[in-house]
Amino acid sequence: MIRSELVQKLCSDFPDLSQREVENVVSAVFDSITDQLAQGGRVELRGFGAFSTRQRDARTGRNPRTGEAVEVDAKRVPYFKPGKEMRERLNLGEIAAQ
Repeated sequence: MIRSELVQKLCSDFPDLSQREVENVVSAVFDSITDQLAQGGRVELRGFGAFSTRQRDARTGRNPRTGEAVEVDAKRVPYFKPGKEMRERLNLGEIAAQ
């Protein structure tokens, strides 16, 4: 699902809200999550999962075209850990298929 599909789904679920209002809410949620992670924080949504960041050390990488060694700087990357309820719902299909 992409962002526009999410907005359309929410518009159909909440017909009393305009598309612009739904877009503003979706943007506000995503912006809040991003801002919190940028500050080094963590965002936990009970039953869904937790967003955090992890540190990656500097390393020597390779340019895939030339094979030349390239220095890659240390950086923080986003990380998502699904919650227990989400993991259980995702694995229901596997249980039914067995």
